[in-house]
Amino acid sequence: MRILIVDDLPFMRSIISDIVTESGHYVIGEAGDGIECLSRYKSLLPDLVLMDIIMPRMNGVEALKSLKKAYPDCRVIMCSSLSDQEKIIQAIRFGAVDYIVKPFQRKRLISAINRAGRGYE
Repeated sequence: MRILIVDDLPFMRSIISDIVTESGHYVIGEAGDGIECLSRYKSLLPDLVLMDIIMPRMNGVEALKSLKKAYPDCRVIMCSSLSDQEKIIQAIRFGAVDYIVKPFQRKRLISAINRAGRGYE
């Protein structure tokens, strides 16, 4: 599966990228905020987006709303250090296929990716 990673922290993108690659999927791009995500999504058309919530310029929830409006079938997993129930509900309501609280376990992320990817392989 082709995956776009969106997180404002380069070290976090690197950790997620390693997990994605080790699990047999492909990182086709990275973005550091929601605005960059929208641009990268349009040019790359990934199968899945792994996206943080708290980012500069445009947060992950706003980016998710914009993605779903332009690409209703896009699949997005939110990955955030926020375990705030309100944010989780908001992300799911706007179309996220899953929500993972950081720090996450490798198995949990791989499982979420595999579930989200059903139908793409």
